[in-house]
Amino acid sequence: MGGNALALWIADIYVPGFALSHNWLLIILVALVLSVLNFLLKPVLTLILGPVIVLTLGLGVLIVNALILYILPIATNYIDITRGSITIQTIPALILGTLIVSAINLIIHLAL
Repeated sequence: MGGNALALWIADIYVPGFALSHNWLLIILVALVLSVLNFLLKPVLTLILGPVIVLTLGLGVLIVNALILYILPIATNYIDITRGSITIQTIPALILGTLIVSAINLIIHLAL
């Protein structure tokens, strides 16, 4: 979860159109929602998009990560505390945010 918070914060700094609340408590709550989405949805989406992942030699996992990151603002708007704490305004912001979040999570998982 700490890796997700760090990744979202870095994406907020470097990606135009990717806006995150500057309250650390809200960032941690959004990272918690992202962790829950990863835990619940990632296996299902990976199973559904398995042939695409195989055909693209693993790059299809970025599609799965982009879908989860696309769902994140929608999911956080249903939680009263985190409403409006993250917005992704454009498709390029979604793509760059996905690349940053995926790269930082990969680095953290390889380091541990």
